[in-house]
Amino acid sequence: MLALLEHMYMELGVVEEFKINPITMKRWLSTVPRLIHIGFSFPPKTLLQLSMQANYRNNPFHNFRHSFCVTQMMYGMLYLCGLNKALTREELGILLTAAVCHDLDHPGYNNSYQINARTELAIRYNDISPLENHHCAVAFGILNNPETNIFANVSQEVFRRVRQGITSLILATDMARHGEILDAMKRNLEEGFNLEKKEHRETLKMVLIKCCDISNEVRPMSVSEPWVDCLLEEYFNQSDREKEEGLPVAPFMDREKVTKSSAQTGFIKYVLIPMFQTVAKVYPIIDELMVTQLKCALERYEKLQEEEEKRKKTSTELVEAD
Repeated sequence: MLALLEHMYMELGVVEEFKINPITMKRWLSTVPRLIHIGFSFPPKTLLQLSMQANYRNNPFHNFRHSFCVTQMMYGMLYLCGLNKALTREELGILLTAAVCHDLDHPGYNNSYQINARTELAIRYNDISPLENHHCAVAFGILNNPETNIFANVSQEVFRRVRQGITSLILATDMARHGEILDAMKRNLEEGFNLEKKEHRETLKMVLIKCCDISNEVRPMSVSEPWVDCLLEEYFNQSDREKEEGLPVAPFMDREKVTKSSAQTGFIKYVLIPMFQTVAKVYPIIDELMVTQLKCALERYEKLQEEEEKRKKTSTELVEAD
């Protein structure tokens, strides 16, 4: 995965654009194994601060592998939509880096939990996108170290734009802002989408990272379904803890109320398909390659849900007959 991430940065011209030192790139991605291998000795806390990969926890879903999948999807969508040529290399670097960093140090418990439990993160960020703000802070904490600052060779003005761009994109991944961002994209379409307009351009980039962040169902079932299991495991861990602590529990996270099919049917139908269809109005190839796959996934989960409901009904009838 690390080698492929390096390749993406090279292939899109990002390494050349930002004059990234190859050694710095490797340290930024994964410092710990490399430094240990060549004999460096740092306190554990310092090691964690140095490495991007090391700042992803071993959560069932929000882990480094998820970060890689989101970045790989971003890379693919940029080429698919021709944005590798339509956007500047600076913008491409911002999009890739935001994707890599978008869930740094995710604790495995969502914003609702942070706010309801009054965690340190919720207090620090005044209940406003506490996780996404934290991901940004960790990302720039790593970049603040000269050993892992892949933007060390750019001017102050360029770094200012990079920081603003990455922050804006990571904050856009808060699903609480989903309606706001999608509505903005729809307004741009009604006006007549124009990539040369700054507002249209920035909104498209936010929608892109949102698509990539929740794109698992665009992939083949053999890839997507295990990710559903991982996400549900993380949800159930949270809802179990919320019950123990007397906090509100979202129905879609409650192991006693949700099934894989019911969770995915609603999510695909009301979130994924509408969002990808919106992007497809600008880039029709998305409809052919991604929306079609989402519709197949929806059909599959709807059939599974019907089967589950039939089994439940049969089971209930047998109990009543006894």
